Amino acid sequence: MAPRRPTGAGAFPRAVEPPAPEKTDPASLYAALDLGTNSCRMLIAQPKGSQFHVVDSFSKSVQLGAGLEVSGRLSRGSMARTLHAMHICRKKLDKHGVARMRLVATEACRRARNGPEFLDAIHRDTGLRLTVITPEEEARLAVVSCAPLVSTRTEQLLVVDIGGGSTELVWIDLSSVPSLERPRAIMRLHAGFHPPESPFPAAKVVDWISVPLGVATLKDQFRDVTDDAARFALMSWYFEEKLADFSPYAAEQTREGFQIIGTSGTVTTVAASHLGLKRYDRTKVDGLRMTSDQIDRVIRDYLALGPEGRRNDPRIGRDRHSLIMSGAAILQALMRIWPTDRLSVADRGLREGLLYAQMSADGVLEDGPF
Repeated sequence: MAPRRPTGAGAFPRAVEPPAPEKTDPASLYAALDLGTNSCRMLIAQPKGSQFHVVDSFSKSVQLGAGLEVSGRLSRGSMARTLHAMHICRKKLDKHGVARMRLVATEACRRARNGPEFLDAIHRDTGLRLTVITPEEEARLAVVSCAPLVSTRTEQLLVVDIGGGSTELVWIDLSSVPSLERPRAIMRLHAGFHPPESPFPAAKVVDWISVPLGVATLKDQFRDVTDDAARFALMSWYFEEKLADFSPYAAEQTREGFQIIGTSGTVTTVAASHLGLKRYDRTKVDGLRMTSDQIDRVIRDYLALGPEGRRNDPRIGRDRHSLIMSGAAILQALMRIWPTDRLSVADRGLREGLLYAQMSADGVLEDGPF
């Protein structure tokens, strides 16, 4: 006898409705937009404990500073790309009903003669009003974003933010701050590098500098040098010369109790290459610690690959291969001056700093460990 078919076999399965996603209260949302020399990035987030939960994000390479070194102006093509990105950001902000936001522009708009005119055009076309922030605020926000990565054993901290048009370095003395309070002391710098008197132990900003050279502008300075290795060496030494006025430059620094935190696409790309990632994974990169020797090996590997090899290397990515060597030149100069066994990789930066600063000012972040 043929086996009997079970009742209901072949029938369409009954649809099971997934639970509706929990709606986010727009009143709890904050947005931060960073229009840089190379990229336009935005985060929409809500406070969660002592940190925040990202609800939506946007990132696009718009190359706003393309040609700026030569002409002193933003080009039509770069402005058109950026304006398209701004319309996408506007739609995301409207979709989530975000009311609290900070939208900022940095080095390219600071330097371009037609920067103010372009920001007015963005406002007319999208309704978004961007503010050009000072190099000091840019540096301060980068520092604040890295607070969760500060080790409780760190007494001297150097935060480095390698951007498209500029590089910010901030040296902070944490030796007088109790070890468990050090990350929170960094967070309190959102009020300024020299905040008013406070009952809390304070992080002391020893010195900071904004060098008007980033991955895009440094590359443009040496675009006429055809030899790959020679161009890299010239970029690295040229960047080091620009640090001569940075006061901790000549100080002898022991590796014990010293930490560098690097926040930039350059640092995260080097970290991804060190890990051999063919597909970028933020969870593996953010917070990773690397030694000077490990970083040097990755950079030597990049040089051995040459321009064509870097273009086809999945660890670098098609959108970064043309800028990675100028960023690596900056990183190598820093490692030459301050060798360390504790460079922490930060996949975070200005956007996160903007969010932390807004939420801290509103008092919506809870006290507690990061």
